[in-house]
Amino acid sequence: MSLQERIDQTIRNVPDFPKPGIQFKDISPILENPKLSEEIVEEFANYWKGKIDAIAGVESRGFLFGFPLAMKLGIPFILIRKKGKLPYKTISHKYDLEYGSAEIEMHIDSVKPGMRVLVHDDLLATGGTAGAAAELIRMENGEISGFSFLVELEFLNGTEKLLSYSKNIHSIISY
Repeated sequence: MSLQERIDQTIRNVPDFPKPGIQFKDISPILENPKLSEEIVEEFANYWKGKIDAIAGVESRGFLFGFPLAMKLGIPFILIRKKGKLPYKTISHKYDLEYGSAEIEMHIDSVKPGMRVLVHDDLLATGGTAGAAAELIRMENGEISGFSFLVELEFLNGTEKLLSYSKNIHSIISY
């Protein structure tokens, strides 16, 4: 059985969460399976090895596979967090959501000019948060090497929003 098939069988579908009509893709059962989680990190590592200088993980589920991947590749892991959560000097970017707006931040010294940065999150939906993370990296003169996701919800067209930053968008499983 392929990695994608095992991931598909492990993800829990939760109907009507967080609101009616939404089918939530819960990755919690994957995190309870250390062998499968290790294989996921290995898949990401094989894909991104030699192509990136750092990984920017988006709070908070982007930390789950992003940090182990950074350790495996021996590269820095950069925190992208909600406004007000980072202790040092930050830059921020505000962006629109379906139901309002949000703002994320990054430490000012995390990205060096010319650094090839991968933006990583657990799931690609509309692409708004990943695009906002890319804007932070650009603000510090970093290069967006690509985007990495465990799950992509293709019907929400998030890839379209991210193509202006990088054509290299890698998701292990798509729905």
